[in-house]
This record gives sequence, structure tokens and C-alpha cells, in this order.
Amino acid sequence: MALTKREREMVAVGASIAGNCIPCLEVHYLKCVEMGFTKDEIEEAFILAKKVKEVPNKRIYETADWLNGNKPVLAADAGGSCCPEDILSENSCCSPKGNKK
Repeated sequence: MALTKREREMVAVGASIAGNCIPCLEVHYLKCVEMGFTKDEIEEAFILAKKVKEVPNKRIYETADWLNGNKPVLAADAGGSCCPEDILSENSCCSPKGNKK
């Protein structure tokens, strides 16, 4: 496997948030703590997972506006991005170019 056990556990925290699975989040959070992740590292995973989860909500609102004849505000244009700034590029899911799929 390409990911380490530590990396997989942190991914599981994000996936738990994305999947709305409270028991999963509780288990994977505790495993991350046991593995020595700091609260700041775990908080960073929480923040990223929350941002990723917000994208579908923004998309449905944009689509509703578009269907009603209004110009939608793209998430990237509104400052809402699930991509950390250090990896944001024109090919990321959060860029206006990446939004046109």
C-alpha cells in the first residue's frame, strides 16, 4: 500500500466527516490521537473535510440559480475552496477552470 497507517487513519477521519458517520469519526479520531497526531493536525483534517463537504451544497445552489436564469457564483470565485491554497492550481477542483466539467 502506498499510504502509511498514519496517513490512512487521517484519511479515515475526513471520510467519516464526509460520510456523516459519527461512530466512524469517534473511532478514527481516537486512533489518530493514539498514533500521536496533534490536535492541530487533526483540526486541519477537520477543516479540509468540512470544506470538501461544502462543495456539493454550493453546487446545488449554483444550479438552482442557473436554472432560474441567474448567473451562478462559482465556489472558487466566492472564496469557497476545498483545496488548500498551497495545492490550488488551475487544474484543481476548486478553480474556475476545474469547475467546468
